[in-house]
Amino acid sequence: EVGVIVYEALKTDFIRDHDDHDIEDVIRDRYYAVTGKMVSKSELLSWKASLGYMARVLRDEAIPDNAGVAVEYHIPQTSKRVDVTITGYDENHNKTAVIVELKQWEKAVATPKDGIVVTHLGGGPHETVHPSYQAWSYATLLEGFNEAVYSNQIRLGPCAYLHNYVRDGVIDSPQYEPYTSKAPLFLKGGEEREALRAFIRRHVRYGDNRKVLYEIEEGRIRPSKALADSLAGLMKGKPEFILIDDQKTVYEAVMAAAKAATAAKPQVVIVEGGPGTGKTVLAINLLVALTKAGLNGKYVSKNAAPRAVYQQKLTGSMTKTKFANFFTGSGAFIDESPNEFDFLVVDEAHRLNEKSGLYGNLGENQIKELVHSANCSVFFIDEDQRVTLADIGRKDSIKAFAAAKGAAVIEMGLASQFRCSGADGYLAWLDHVLGVRPTANTDFDHGGFEFRVFDDPVAMHAAIQEKNAENKARVVAGYCWPWNSKKKPSAYDIEIGGAYRRQWNLGADGAGWIVAPNSVEQVGCIHTCQGLEVDYIGVIIGPDLVVHDGKVVTNGLARDRHDKSMKGFKKWLKSNPVAAKEAADRIIKNTYRTLMTRGMKGCYVFSEDEETRGYFSSAVRGRIPDEK
Repeated sequence: EVGVIVYEALKTDFIRDHDDHDIEDVIRDRYYAVTGKMVSKSELLSWKASLGYMARVLRDEAIPDNAGVAVEYHIPQTSKRVDVTITGYDENHNKTAVIVELKQWEKAVATPKDGIVVTHLGGGPHETVHPSYQAWSYATLLEGFNEAVYSNQIRLGPCAYLHNYVRDGVIDSPQYEPYTSKAPLFLKGGEEREALRAFIRRHVRYGDNRKVLYEIEEGRIRPSKALADSLAGLMKGKPEFILIDDQKTVYEAVMAAAKAATAAKPQVVIVEGGPGTGKTVLAINLLVALTKAGLNGKYVSKNAAPRAVYQQKLTGSMTKTKFANFFTGSGAFIDESPNEFDFLVVDEAHRLNEKSGLYGNLGENQIKELVHSANCSVFFIDEDQRVTLADIGRKDSIKAFAAAKGAAVIEMGLASQFRCSGADGYLAWLDHVLGVRPTANTDFDHGGFEFRVFDDPVAMHAAIQEKNAENKARVVAGYCWPWNSKKKPSAYDIEIGGAYRRQWNLGADGAGWIVAPNSVEQVGCIHTCQGLEVDYIGVIIGPDLVVHDGKVVTNGLARDRHDKSMKGFKKWLKSNPVAAKEAADRIIKNTYRTLMTRGMKGCYVFSEDEETRGYFSSAVRGRIPDEK
């Protein structure tokens, strides 16, 4: 994968395109050619205005005519784009790139939160990151992902240009200096424009004829960091992940809420975000930062698999006792005193259950118990990842228990997409293809993400094993085959067509299966991979989801009888068949949606059903029915 640049030219060509061809139309056409997508009218108007100001800035003879100019550089493995990049060489002939974040803002309000301002976005006031923070964070992302930049061959100079904003002591107040010093802020007016020119001249003394631009675009992509591998550093307070845009906004809002919450004034924060939006990275960052701030709290998850993997990754740097003080299951709060904790960070809140204990007969309601136990409880949730009939984690339930406690509720969302190689369109496409919900994304947005449909499970498993050089590729399946090998270690579990014979994940590996050596040989299920990530995921779709006449059809009875996620389904089917089938339909679709979003770089799919394979193959080519 390489970073995609929508428009690139020499400085002189950029100015000519602006003057003679209406730059916004040129970029719209290039954008469509590169992405296959249309551009909204608001984005077109934004390009017209901001790039007009950029052309005025670049009309300076001291900025080399043969400097490279790029518009809309897509940062690999994210959904982020750099507005304008200007490349060349500095006075010592080092390769350099100036990164410009363009904003049409006219006003902003300062906040006490680090790097956060309030401005009008989408019709109303919203908290968002300071433009200098944004420019600096994008440069940091680029340094992390792009080998040419990382190896220090290309020096970055980030800055922000708010061409409509009159300097007012707010956007440029001293509290934002930690970021304006890293990425200078240029505002409205001739003097500001001249200062921006001077900044560009300092970085780009000589032109590169787009050579540096080409190196950035073609730069080899460095392996992305998996959360589990960075956990030890995170727990020691190292900044392993740079928080981007809404991640930073949410993080600062939760920090403020947790510090302000008391038993008399409790707070509940609900953070909604799909796969790869950084929910767990945020949750662990918050655990570390709030503990460092002297608050008493824990990271809570229903899923055992992530906790088992984290514990394994922290072996040697943290004792089991200390680990248990920080990380716990969601059933541990049955007998907790009210407001025992300053904060609880609840990850994968969609997986919470009503009852606790091995036999599901303890306590009253896990959401209620968590809200009850802390001054500030934070729930990270994706309702489309409820994958068992017992999952009760819903926003309306959390809000109801918060209201009963008299807690203030803050609702926030995460959109920044890091999994699936930043192909944020992939998630919407998948929702449409699986019939989770109809969306506008009937076209597959590759965005560097590899989606392949296999006709043969042997070939698919082999392809995943080929991708497993760094122990970050696994095969998973819907729970439609019996677990024979649990009692008879030599038995096979998943047998397809005689040639494909594999075992379910080994009982010996337990919940840590996804990182166990050689576990690529076996097949995992939802319970051993939810909440975790690999580079490549292979998904065997069982007979619980097939396509007939272009329509996705689910069947809860096709799941193996030992599948606890469907516990109570048969009984429910007799008493209320319509409700039972609707619930099972949602669970099955959510399960495959979750399985098919575990890969950061690719997803390979196999189904025994020929029509189902054909349906996915057609969908990848953009031929997909509009209605499910």
